[in-house]
Amino acid sequence: MSDVAVQIARRVLLPVTLLFALLVGLGLLVTRVLAHTWPFTVEDTVNRDLAAHRTPGWNDVSLVFSTLASTQLIVVVTVLVALVLRLVLHRWREPIFLCAAVSAQALIFLFTTMVIDRHRPAVEHMDDSPPTSSFPSGHTSAAMALYVGIAVLLALRARSTPAKITWWTLLVLVPIGVALTRMYRGMHHPSDVVASFVNGGLCVAIMARAVLDRTLTWGRARLPLGRSGDDVTPASTVTG
Repeated sequence: MSDVAVQIARRVLLPVTLLFALLVGLGLLVTRVLAHTWPFTVEDTVNRDLAAHRTPGWNDVSLVFSTLASTQLIVVVTVLVALVLRLVLHRWREPIFLCAAVSAQALIFLFTTMVIDRHRPAVEHMDDSPPTSSFPSGHTSAAMALYVGIAVLLALRARSTPAKITWWTLLVLVPIGVALTRMYRGMHHPSDVVASFVNGGLCVAIMARAVLDRTLTWGRARLPLGRSGDDVTPASTVTG
């Protein structure tokens, strides 16, 4: 096995597999082991309270945030941002980081829903229910990976602390808004969105460590990421 394959397995595949196991473990705790233990016993109350206080104005706001994390928009924004990063920075490191973080969370979300069978909250659903388990929230996980991933990239290039704080604040508020929105619209329990924060956030951390860390090297040439050998890193296998 080549050096690159070994390093990808160690730095990407192994952590992602462990994260999947963690999500499944959390799902089993929530739906079986601790299902009748506080705070999981009051989750239905939270969902009912949110549903009881719906208003036309908040319905419109919730639709905006829910749309920001829809599958179609997540894919479009990820591709567009990755293309802009490639064209502006003339390297593959940042685009690969963002695409890998979003893709990893999607795979973990999909396989977790195949293992964990959880019904959606027993309230009126404001959106069509996709044929997946309520645990975890795909919208929240995707928003966490995409918008926090963009925040990481912008913060790394920001030249001042206020600028970094601004980017973090603005972009981190998006997945938080999405999480509240998905509960408000009756699509997920509180623990579903908490698990999604774990999924999306750790996918960003895993890919940042594997791709953005310039002290790491890939392959026989031992060329640091982001320097003269940037295009012979894992990105060299990507055409275009």
